[in-house]
Amino acid sequence: MPPRFLVQGGRSLRGTVRPAGNKNAALPILAATVLADGPVDLDNIPRIRDVETMLALLADLGASAEWTGPNAVRVDSGALKPKALDPALCARIRASILLAGPMLARFGKVTLPPPGGDVIGRRRVDTHFLALEQLGASVMVGDRYELESKELRGDDIFLDEPSVTGTENALMAAVMAKGRTVLRNAACEPHVQDLARFLVAMGAEISGIGSNIYTVEGGRPLTGTTYSIGPDHIEIGSFIGLAAVTNGDIVIEPVRQEDLRSTLLGFERLGIRPKIEGTRLTVSSGQERRIRPDLGGHVPKLEDGPWPAFPADVMSTTIVTATQCAGMLLVFEKMFESRLFFVDKLIGMGARIVLCDPHRAVISGPSPLKGGTVESPDIRAGMAMLLAALAADGPSTIHNVGQIERGYERIDERLRALGAQIERVDG
Repeated sequence: MPPRFLVQGGRSLRGTVRPAGNKNAALPILAATVLADGPVDLDNIPRIRDVETMLALLADLGASAEWTGPNAVRVDSGALKPKALDPALCARIRASILLAGPMLARFGKVTLPPPGGDVIGRRRVDTHFLALEQLGASVMVGDRYELESKELRGDDIFLDEPSVTGTENALMAAVMAKGRTVLRNAACEPHVQDLARFLVAMGAEISGIGSNIYTVEGGRPLTGTTYSIGPDHIEIGSFIGLAAVTNGDIVIEPVRQEDLRSTLLGFERLGIRPKIEGTRLTVSSGQERRIRPDLGGHVPKLEDGPWPAFPADVMSTTIVTATQCAGMLLVFEKMFESRLFFVDKLIGMGARIVLCDPHRAVISGPSPLKGGTVESPDIRAGMAMLLAALAADGPSTIHNVGQIERGYERIDERLRALGAQIERVDG
C-alpha cells in the first residue's frame, strides 16, 4: 500500500517554521544549469520528489548532479549529451518541459515526450513552442515534441499568455540567442524572477526583472556560479492558512515581503492578519476569522490570476481557511479547470461549499470539520486536505501523500515540530 498520513486534528499548532526553497524556482534553475560552462552550486534547494526527478533527468542526459548538503546541489553539465529525454522520468513531472529551451539553445535540437505532473485540467504548452519558433526553432508535434534550430536569433516576442514555464523556456533560449530579445506579456512570478537572477549570475544580461517585459541581450558567455534559491511564497501561504485553521501561533522565517503582498491581501479578506518584521512573519492566535463583505454587504469574491494577482497555488489552502471563517465567500479559480474538484472531499468532512462550476465555489463558514478518509489529488489540494485534517475533530487518513511530498519537504516532520499529531505510514 502506498504511504499515507494518519492525522489527529483539533490541536493548536505553535512554534517557528522555516519555509523551504521555492520549488518552482529550483526546477527551472536546475534546467538552466544545462547552459553553464562550468559547475553550478545551488543552495536552499528543497529536497522533494520533483527536484529528485529533475536531477535524474539531468544525470540521464550525462550531467554530474549530486547533493552536497541537506539542501545543496552541485550540477556540472560539461558532459551532457544531445539525446532524447527519458519518457518515464518526464511522465513524473510537468517541469520536464523546462529542458526544451536550454537543450535547444545548447545543442540546436531536443526531443522530449509530453510532460506529466498534476491532473488539474488542460495545461497547454503552445506558448513555449510559439516563443521558441520566433527565436528560430522549427517544431514538430506528434507523440513527442521535436525542436530544431541551426541558429537562435533574438526577436520581439509577445507571448500569447503570461505562461510561467513558457516565459522561463523563452528566457533560457533567449540568453543564448544572437542579438536582443524582448519578451512582452511575460510572467513575472517570484520564481520567474529567481530564474532571471540566476541567469544574470551566470553572466546573462537581462533587464525588466519583476515586470512583464524582459529585455535580453543574448549571446553572452554563461559560466558556472553559486546561487541560493529564495523562500517558497506558496509554502508560506500554506503555513499562514495552517496557523489560521488551527488557531495557532506560528512564526515563519525567513520570508520576502515583496513576494507576499497579494497573498496577505487575500488572507486579510478572511480576517487573517499576519505581522511582518523584516524577514519574520508571525500569525498569532485569536485571529478574527471573519470574511469581510464588499461595500453594501455583498458577498466578496477572491480570484486568482497571473502575478501580481492572488496566486493560483494558494487558492486550495485559502478555501480550507475560509471554511473556518464567519461569512460567505465566492472563489473564482481562473487558471485551472479541475483544481476545485477537491472540494467534494471537504464537503464530506462537513464544509458548507457549493461548487457552482469547474471554476467557482461559494463557501459559507464557519463549519466544524470532522475527520475522514481522503486522498491527495494534486500537490496543492493535498496540502489543503492536510490543513483540513489538522483543523478537524477526530482522526483522518490521507492517502496518495506522494502528491503532497512532490512539493513539500518533510512536511510530516515539520508539522510535528509545531505540535501536530501526524504519522506517516508506509505500506
